[in-house]
Amino acid sequence: MRNTIKKHIDFAISDQDVNARSAFFFVRARTAKFPDNPRYGLVVTKRTFKLAVHRNRAKRLLRDWIMFNEKHMCRDMDYVFIARHPILDASRDDGRAAMRRALHYIKKTHATQK
Repeated sequence: MRNTIKKHIDFAISDQDVNARSAFFFVRARTAKFPDNPRYGLVVTKRTFKLAVHRNRAKRLLRDWIMFNEKHMCRDMDYVFIARHPILDASRDDGRAAMRRALHYIKKTHATQK
């Protein structure tokens, strides 16, 4: 399992970020700050999810999908996943498939930018 991003500055948006979109989440990826230690971060806001139960469920789902699709993540990229409200209605299989498609898109886009 990858390390997590904890500092606010590492969540900042830049023009070089590669973005992918799903009904359940957004994902941004950028070149890893520490190439030997790629990381991921989760953004699950109180503005989107009013109840703590919903925020915790969204984080659990994202972590499950990340662990399942970790093999599709680029080794030299840091990822930030931003949860959207429809994630609460997503099934495990639908979410895993959406995550795989988003990661493949990022990998393809990153390869063309190199």
